[in-house]
Amino acid sequence: MPPAPPASPRSADDTAEADAVAPRDAATLAGVPDVDTLLDLAVGRLGGARRDGQHAMARAVAGSIHEGEHLVVQAGTGTGKSLGYLVPAVRHAVATDERVVVSTATLALQRQVITRDLPLVAEAVGDELPRPATIALLKGWHNYLCLHKIAGGYPSDEPTLFDLPGESAGAADHPPARGDAGAASLGEQVVRLREWAQETGTGDRDDLVPGVSDKAWRQVSVTALECLGQRCPLLAECFPERARASAREADVVVTNHAMLGIAAMGSPGVLPEHDVLVVDEAHELADRVTAAATVDLSVPAIEGAARLARRHGGVTTEALDAASAAFGTVVGALPAERFPEGLPEGARTAVAAVRDAAREVLTRLKPETGATKPATPDTGLKMAQSAVLQLFEVAERMAADPTGHDVLWCSRPGEGAWSSPDRFGEGASRLHAAPLGVSGLIRTHLLTERTGVFTSATLALGGTFDAVARTFGLGGPGTDDDSPPWRGMDVGSPFDYARQGILYVAKHLPTPGREAATEHQLDEIAALVEAAGGRTLGLFSSRRAAVAAAEAMRERLDVPVLCQGDDQLPTLVRQFAEDPATCLFGTLSLWQGVDVPGPSCQLVLIDRIPFPRPDDPVRSARARAVEAAGGNGFMQVSATHAALLLAQGAGRLVRSTSDRGVVAVLDPRLATARYGTFLTRSMPEFWQTTDRDVATAALRRLVALG
Repeated sequence: MPPAPPASPRSADDTAEADAVAPRDAATLAGVPDVDTLLDLAVGRLGGARRDGQHAMARAVAGSIHEGEHLVVQAGTGTGKSLGYLVPAVRHAVATDERVVVSTATLALQRQVITRDLPLVAEAVGDELPRPATIALLKGWHNYLCLHKIAGGYPSDEPTLFDLPGESAGAADHPPARGDAGAASLGEQVVRLREWAQETGTGDRDDLVPGVSDKAWRQVSVTALECLGQRCPLLAECFPERARASAREADVVVTNHAMLGIAAMGSPGVLPEHDVLVVDEAHELADRVTAAATVDLSVPAIEGAARLARRHGGVTTEALDAASAAFGTVVGALPAERFPEGLPEGARTAVAAVRDAAREVLTRLKPETGATKPATPDTGLKMAQSAVLQLFEVAERMAADPTGHDVLWCSRPGEGAWSSPDRFGEGASRLHAAPLGVSGLIRTHLLTERTGVFTSATLALGGTFDAVARTFGLGGPGTDDDSPPWRGMDVGSPFDYARQGILYVAKHLPTPGREAATEHQLDEIAALVEAAGGRTLGLFSSRRAAVAAAEAMRERLDVPVLCQGDDQLPTLVRQFAEDPATCLFGTLSLWQGVDVPGPSCQLVLIDRIPFPRPDDPVRSARARAVEAAGGNGFMQVSATHAALLLAQGAGRLVRSTSDRGVVAVLDPRLATARYGTFLTRSMPEFWQTTDRDVATAALRRLVALG
C-alpha cells in the first residue's frame, strides 16, 4: 500500500534526515559507522541483497532512538524488518551503553530473532563497534524448569487454580500434545523431563523437542509467586534466575508480549532497566496486554486455594468455605452477560465476602512476628500463600467500587462469547474482569522515560496509523498537549501486489448470516478451489464454519482437504506446503501464523469480514465507551479489528516476489458497505474484481503454468 500519512505534526518525509544525532548521543556515537553501512554488513553476511525499504526503516529507527521520539513503522512482508530494527538497536546499545528490549508476539519470531537474526547482526557489525554486543532471552518464570521441584523440594502438583498474568499468554505456542507426546503417559513425560533436566543448559521449555503436555510441565515448574527466591537451596543453578542475570547484563534483551503485559500492569522488576523498547508484531500488543490483565473467579478456584491453605498451611478455612458456597449460589443464578454498571449488588457482596475471607486466611498463613525462619523453606506453605494471595487480589479487584476502568461479565460453558474457558474447573460459572482500555497502561508503564519503536507488516489501517497509535497510548489529531511525540511511516514492500495478486469480492452472494456455511458459499468455494487445483488456504471466522466447509469440499472435490484440529498446526502447515494439491482450512491461528511461499498457496479464501462477535464483552464495552465520548464505536473498534485481520489474512497470499494468486472474500459487504473502502485500504493493494469468471480464469492459468 502507499505510504500512510503520519499522525503527528512531524512529517514522515523527515525520515530522510532521521539519522541526525541528538546532542546527548553525539559524543558516544562519534566514529561509529552509520546504520546504512552496518546494515549492508549484516545483509552481506546473510547473503542478501540491498532493500531500500529496509534501509529507510533502519534510518528511521536510529533517528527515533536518538531523538527520543516514538516511531510506528509499517514494513511489508519481504522488507526484512527484523534487521531493519536490530542493526540500529545493536548500534545504539553498544555505543551508548543503553539497553534495548525487543519483544515479539509469537514463539516462531522470537526463535528467529534470538537464534538467527540477532546473533548474525551482532557478529556482522561487531568489528565496527567499540565492543562486541551481548544478547539475552527472557521469558516468564513458568517457562523454565525448577530444579528444586524436580529434586522433590515441592509437594506433588495441584490442579491449576489460576492463570497468572502472562504465565499462560503463550498457550497457543504450546498446543495440547499429540502424537508421541500425547501417547505417552503423564509419568513417562515427567521421566523424560527429569532426564532432560540433566542435559539442558537453559531449562527453557521451548528447547524441548518434541514438547510435553501442560500438565506434565507443571510437575517440573513453578510460578514466580511460588518460587522461594533467595532462600532456594538451588539458587546458584536456578534457570530463571540465570536468565534474569543475563538480561541485566545484556545490551539487547529479547522477550515476548506476555512479559510486556505483566510489566504494563505495573509489576516491578519484570524487565531489566532499558531505554529503548522495540515491539515487533506490534499489531498484537494491545490484545496481549489485555489478556495479561484479565482475571476470573470461580468456585473451583476458591476451593482449590482453601484446600492448599489447609493442606500446606495448617489453617482452618471455615469462612472461606462459607464464602465459596455463597458465591457459587449467586454466580450460578447470574445471566451470562456483561455488567456495564458493575457487579449486581448480590454478586458484589458475595465477592467481597470471598475477598475478606481470603484476607483472613492470608494473615493466618504469614509467619508469626519474631518467629525463627526454618532452615529449610516450606515450599508447600509458599504454594498456599501464592494461591490465596491471587484469590484475594482477584476478589478485591472485582468487589471494588465501579470506576469504569474494568469490564465485568459472567460466563458459563457453551454460551457463545460468554463461554467459560476449557481448563480445570470446566463446567463452573465464572466472573471475569478485563481492562476497558490498555493504552494508558502501555503509555505509563512501558513508554515513560523510554523510546518506543512499534513495527509490523500491518499497522496502517484505512490508510492511517491513528487507530493503532491510540492503542499504544500515543495521541492522534486533537489529543492533549501531553501526548508523547511520535511519527508514523510505511516503508513499503518489495512486492508488486497489483501485478502479483487479485482481490475478488463475491458481490453476488447473500450477506453472511448465522449459518456456519450456506449452500451459496459452498458452491462458491467449490468453484474457486476446483479452478485452483487445490492450493487453497481457507480462513474462516469460526471453527464450525471451517469444519462445515472442509467436510463439504471432501465430498464434492477430489483434492486433499486438511482442517485445523486434525493434527497439530505445524504438522498441518507442513503437509499443506509439501503438496500443492492440498487445501488447509482453519480459524484465527491460520489468519496470522502461516508463511507458505510458492505454488502451494495460490488461493486464500476468507468466508466473511472478521468483525468481533456482537456479544464479545470487552470489545462491545470498548465500542460503547467510544460512542459515549462522541466517537464512532463501530469504526474505532469493530471495523478496526476486522481491518487488521483482513490485512493479516490477505497477506498470506504473497510471501515472495514470484508468488501469484487470488484472495477471495465471500462477503459482499466488502464491496457494497460504506466501510468497505476503509477495509480494502487496509489490505495489500491487489487488483480488484467482483467477477468470479475473472478470478477462476486467473487461477486456471496459474495451474497451467505449473
